[in-house]
Order: sequence, then structure tokens, then C-alpha cells
Amino acid sequence: MSTVLCSCLLGDNARIRLKLSKLLHEQTTDLYAGEVAESAAQVCEVELKGCRREFYVNKTGGELSIGMPVILEADGGYDFGMVYSMGRIAQRKLELKGLMEKIDELPAVIRNASEEDVAAFTELRKREPEIRAACHERIERHRLDMKLVDIDLRLDQQKLSVYYTATHRVDFRGLVRDLAGEFKARIQMVQITTREEARRTNSQGSCGCSLCCSTWMQKIHSNPFAEKPQTFEGTNGDNLSFNTIGLCNRPKCCLGFSKGNGGKNGSCRSNSWPAVGTIFAVREGNAVVEGVDPQRKCIWIRYESSGQKRRISFDQYNKMAGQRP
Repeated sequence: MSTVLCSCLLGDNARIRLKLSKLLHEQTTDLYAGEVAESAAQVCEVELKGCRREFYVNKTGGELSIGMPVILEADGGYDFGMVYSMGRIAQRKLELKGLMEKIDELPAVIRNASEEDVAAFTELRKREPEIRAACHERIERHRLDMKLVDIDLRLDQQKLSVYYTATHRVDFRGLVRDLAGEFKARIQMVQITTREEARRTNSQGSCGCSLCCSTWMQKIHSNPFAEKPQTFEGTNGDNLSFNTIGLCNRPKCCLGFSKGNGGKNGSCRSNSWPAVGTIFAVREGNAVVEGVDPQRKCIWIRYESSGQKRRISFDQYNKMAGQRP
């Protein structure tokens, strides 16, 4: 997986995300004006570094707008973020996450960020390669079996979060002491999954679009529709597992959204693809599905009586199996 991290808050990708969010907010405001609960009217969703989005209560005394840089309340200090959503959209997200009853416990937006705050945040971003190199050096010095994914030095420079992946428990007490002495800050070691690592890279998937987990998905979870993807090889020995495995080396999140029960007018036919091992009756007896290639829209079958293998199109399979295309 790529370890090149995006600039997130101040980069081009962030500007595009914020512009799309602003357009959506304007459309929603026109359609559902006045339908936001008073308790949630002052709640906004703020994007932080690493494509993280959290909810905050507006205590600035003024109005916020999408894309506005703000200073946020943090444990024992403050941090920098950009307003991502407000109003009905933020309320709906709160409902989906089950946080409507915990609005009073949400942290606050302290004030609008000044030009000096933006300049200070930009300077911190410029220091990140140096901080990352220092963390790498100390990890190697302590011979720890872990992969450094990302670092996040808070705007007040009082807390440094180190994100890593590991296959087993890591004793990083010595590492934490070294880093605390080096940066004069509290050190937080955060172990993340490969899916969360992919979110922080904010790169493009095989489809050419930005990763779902880095853009619109609210929660990263295992894909219940593709936990055990069917990987198979064609007759030429080509492994087609790349069609189902994402950058995180896990089943693609989008697979869960391509297995609906059918769209309007029957336009969605993703469920019509047979599973590998499916047995269906033909004139020659029974046939077994050996492999499926949705990209090439073909299916490999084997006749049980003769053992002969054959490649057929999706429409041919529907006719042979007695299904309507």
C-alpha cells in the first residue's frame, strides 16, 4: 500500500471535497429548510488531518460556513480543522451514529481560525517529514516490529499522535519515552487497521476515483458482503482477485454496494452472476460454474459428464440455466 499521505486540509483534494459538500448543503437547505432540531442546529462536522471527521458544537457566537478554518477544543489544548457539514446533513449524520443524545458532551468550536493560525498549521505540515524521520529512526533503534503509518502533531504542539500497524502486541514504552523527550509533548500511540491506513493515504482506487473510505464513508468496518471473496484463476492461469481486493489488501468496500436486490426497472443485475461451484442443468446433463469474470462479462463452465470446459457469455449462461437475462 502507498504510504504517501495527502495534505488533506489544505490540499486540492480537500478543496474539491469541501466544494462538493457546500453544493450538497445548499441544495439540502433549499429542500428541507426549517427541519433541523434546535438541539442540533449549532452542531457541525469538522474535518481534521488524516481525513478524520468529528462533530463539534459551535460556541463562537457567530455563524460558520463550510470550508471555514476553525480552532477546536481538544483534551488539554486546541487543534485546527475545517468545517465540513452543518445543518440537516450534520444532524442526519449524528442520528446515523447514534450521537443525538450526547450533543451536550461534544467538544466545542472555540473560534474562527486567523491567518496566523493557518500559517502555523502550514508550518507544522512542513515539519512532518522531519518528525516522521525521527520516529522511524527511534523505531529502528528499539527494533520494534511495527509499521509507522502517519504522525499528527497537534496545533498547540502539546500532543503527538503516532499511527501504526502491527500484527501483534508491541511494547513501545521505551519509544514513547524517547519521543516525549525529543518533542516535549504527550505521545499517543494509536494502532490502526489496514482499512484505516488506506483512509489516511487518501489515494485513488483501481476505478480511478478517490477511495470510498477517504471521501464519503462515515465509518470503516469489515465488508459483510465480501469477507470471503471468491478468487479463481482463468484457463490461462490469470488470478482475478485484483477485481475484489482493494489497496488495504481487504475486500473492496464498494462490493457491498453492488449486491443490491435490483434497481428500478430491473436495471441492476449484479446479483445475477452465479457463484463459483453453482450446478445447473443443460442438455448434456449438469454443468458446474468454474469461474466468473465480470470485467470481461464471461463465465467458465465444466460439463460433469465429459469434463469439457467452456467459456460462455453472461447472456448464454442465463439462457442455458433457464434464467431470463
